[in-house]
Amino acid sequence: MTTKTYRLSANDIDARWHVIDADGHPLGRIASEAAKILLGKHKATYEPHLAMGDYVVIVNAEKVAITGDKTRQKVYYRHSGYPGGLKERSYIEQMDRDPGRVIEKAIKGMLPHNVRGRELFRHLKVYAGPQHPHEAQFNAGTGERARKTAAKAAVVASTPRAAAAAAPSAGALTDAAARLSGSLARFRREELDAEAARLGIALQSGWTKTDVADAIQGVYDANPVTA
Repeated sequence: MTTKTYRLSANDIDARWHVIDADGHPLGRIASEAAKILLGKHKATYEPHLAMGDYVVIVNAEKVAITGDKTRQKVYYRHSGYPGGLKERSYIEQMDRDPGRVIEKAIKGMLPHNVRGRELFRHLKVYAGPQHPHEAQFNAGTGERARKTAAKAAVVASTPRAAAAAAPSAGALTDAAARLSGSLARFRREELDAEAARLGIALQSGWTKTDVADAIQGVYDANPVTA
């Protein structure tokens, strides 16, 4: 009996979003945990040749801890590319200028130094304070998860009740004389369609007579007649 080994492909990648609070945690521990998530090693479907890791958001970078005497020993170098262009900056100076850069350099050193590593590094977002602008991504996700969420939202938006809620509010909605009286099921489809048009309901393709009646009733319920 032969068994087929499952191999993840690029089309099957489902990237999630993770947030890491650096407040009070050692720099090395934060960097190693973030690198593991970026690489995707926390997944059972890990493939070394794919950029199949998740996105990482690190907050409170300015409060990251560092052990030992590294505050004096650690030095950051950069070069302009011209002769004599070597510059250096101490850990304390770098934290004063840009604390996020400290964490980024620590994580970048733990990623592959090739095209895949540069792509994974773009999945890292570091912020000095506790706030980040990625709440929407946390709710929807990225990849297959986001596509499923969007498809589900589209289905919900196409229901009669959702269309009724989106109908424009106007004085005609509360006009008792213009409304259909009694059970809506006894009216013909043409009459229901005309009433839906008067109320501003956008009819969706494939709606049945019952769907149109539900949408109209939803508008009636949301805009009761006042005496």
